[in-house]
Amino acid sequence: MKFMTTLARDEDGVWIAECPSIPGCISQGETREEAVTNIREAIAACLEVRAERGMPLTIETQQVEVAV
Repeated sequence: MKFMTTLARDEDGVWIAECPSIPGCISQGETREEAVTNIREAIAACLEVRAERGMPLTIETQQVEVAV
């Protein structure tokens, strides 16, 4: 499966990774690469827990265009 993730740096320089289609699926890392590795592991764990609890694996996400 493929999932979109977001990456951002916090005020301390730590990389924060999030998977918007899985509520609460967030990880971090000291480097961008570490954050990506960690979010992959977090996604697998979140999907496993959601399946065990009979929850939908993901929620619907959609990109929208906004004129600024």
